[in-house]
Amino acid sequence: MTDEPPRPPWQMDWTKNAWDDFQNMPAEGRDLVTAARAELITVEDPYFRGIDADAGLPHWIAVRPLASTNPGGPHIADLAGGRGWLIYTFTRRHAEPQVVVTEAFWA
Repeated sequence: MTDEPPRPPWQMDWTKNAWDDFQNMPAEGRDLVTAARAELITVEDPYFRGIDADAGLPHWIAVRPLASTNPGGPHIADLAGGRGWLIYTFTRRHAEPQVVVTEAFWA
């Protein structure tokens, strides 16, 4: 066993409602959400903290705190200029860090 902190890829779980919404999206929305998922689980910090921390993301995704007063709380990944989004939290537990999607939407 090692004392090094866990590193990506992170586990991603979904609430039942978010998963159902994802499953019912049109193919275009599911494709972008799946691509956004790949970005979120492979990056060192899924909250993209710091100035220009999300500069390496594709142009169609922007990540920010859901509430500016709670930068360590839930975040929103805006997709395709606000056409869809994922609301998620990141829990950096020592044993099993994970991203949890609580809402998925596509218009």
